[in-house]
Amino acid sequence: MPVSSLIARLPYPSPSVQRALAIAAIIAQGGIGVTGSIVRVTGSGLGCPTWPQCFEGSMFPVEHPEYETLTQWIEFGNRLLTGVVVLVAALCVLAAWRIYVTHPSRKRLLLLAWTMPGGVLAQAVIGGMTVLAGLLWWTVAIHFLASTILVWLAVLLLHAFAEGDEPPRWQVSASGRKLLVALVVALAGVLTAGTTVTGAGPHGGDPDTPRLQAPINVLASVHGALLVVYLVVLALLGLHLSRGSATPRLWRRYGIVWVVALAQGGLGTLQYELGVPEQLVSFHVLGSAVVIVATAALWCAARDRGPSVSFHAAPAKADDTSSTEQRKPTVTRS
Repeated sequence: MPVSSLIARLPYPSPSVQRALAIAAIIAQGGIGVTGSIVRVTGSGLGCPTWPQCFEGSMFPVEHPEYETLTQWIEFGNRLLTGVVVLVAALCVLAAWRIYVTHPSRKRLLLLAWTMPGGVLAQAVIGGMTVLAGLLWWTVAIHFLASTILVWLAVLLLHAFAEGDEPPRWQVSASGRKLLVALVVALAGVLTAGTTVTGAGPHGGDPDTPRLQAPINVLASVHGALLVVYLVVLALLGLHLSRGSATPRLWRRYGIVWVVALAQGGLGTLQYELGVPEQLVSFHVLGSAVVIVATAALWCAARDRGPSVSFHAAPAKADDTSSTEQRKPTVTRS
């Protein structure tokens, strides 16, 4: 029996289920980055020194004279959380596939859903490379940056569930779109520069991990300067929106970006002035995920792909064409 026939037997996901799954994907993708930072600041990165096993011959932590039990379980717990991410990613694919079976035009939605398990697979490979490389700073940076991309894609997936598949109709002019692109590029620069600060900082995931040999004050200054660039572009975007006819929804998203970006900047400054205490590192990583979510939501609010049509009743079988006219669509818009 074809896979699509099996998928068609699943209940059609309601709009609330679609939204819940996409939000869960955002939380899972952002959360794995936060737990990864906890592994790093507690020096537990090599608590399980092999991959995919924790130790040779064991998937679980074991008594070992060279590795503390607590650090083993912290690293092992982070690996277990990957299972939650896999489950959420699989459910997103099943929901999107079920929708696609009924609405073949929703190919974009299905492709976005597949980026979730695809990203988990890529992260598993990168994570294994990171462990085998002894937590070299640049491998940790790649691991983190991959998570930021997946958080962005999860936000796009959330909006894809609630919007149509028409070509995007931008709510801003061509210059406004250029500012949005510049904002995303600036955000990518901020995040990348942040990984170099982390690479030169005191929290490498293991006491013996080689650090990036560069002045941390210079790297932090570059990181801060790029944040200023991000805020300047955001301000220019606001001026552009004030001259047009931006929707209330777009203005709300714009205001949220300002709040979270300024809060993240303030937290980063406090973190640096206090000597990068462990407690603030994970909050800063969480803040970066929130900024990504807010920026991605702003991007999505700047264009309209038309309404999404969701059928609450179970769709008819392929050979029952007459019942198609009996379905009552509910039109929703994100």
